[in-house]
Amino acid sequence: MNARIGLGQAGSGLPTRAHLEFQLDHARARDAVHCALADPFPLPHLALHSAAPDRATYLRRPDLGRRLNLQAVIHPGDFDVAIIVCDGLSPLAITRHAPHLIEKITERLKDDWTLAPLTVVRQARVAVGDEVAHKLGARMAVVLIGERPGLSSPDSLGIYLTWNPKPGRTTDAERNCISNVREEGLSYSLAAHKLYYLMTHARTSQLTGVQLKEDAPLLLS
Repeated sequence: MNARIGLGQAGSGLPTRAHLEFQLDHARARDAVHCALADPFPLPHLALHSAAPDRATYLRRPDLGRRLNLQAVIHPGDFDVAIIVCDGLSPLAITRHAPHLIEKITERLKDDWTLAPLTVVRQARVAVGDEVAHKLGARMAVVLIGERPGLSSPDSLGIYLTWNPKPGRTTDAERNCISNVREEGLSYSLAAHKLYYLMTHARTSQLTGVQLKEDAPLLLS
């Protein structure tokens, strides 16, 4: 993320250029929160919706974004992992980055992991992934979500990993997070590398969260 330092001074305020750039970045962050996820999503998926019926309700009622709509139909199976795409607080991040990241992740998982059908949940918070993965019959949930926009990062994507996902799980201490996935931040390749490392060790130890440390070796290519 770019730091706002050494911007100069004009009288008692900022130079015009720095002031206008700040206003533009603020507008981009606001737009990222309120924009809609691109439709259709470019990968085959099961379309779901949270209990928040619209964007305004979603922003006022975080609790509804953590639960699925009661009309959601999910057929259970037996899978190692479910990848759940959530629009979150930056649908723009999902539109720009999620398809590329999914391609990198699934390439690493194709040989020795069973993947549940990809799901896309609109008006969703991180915790809705627990319910989706549980209903799918997955032992692990990987949630890709648009993170809260910053003034220089309106399109940052986050990854949340949870072992033994189930409805009602409320503590983030039981998840691992990889943040700031975007062109100016963590690359798709490096994010997939870190995620695969965490997933492999989570499956072996059957846990995620504060007890699972991300100390993946350096990615040399």
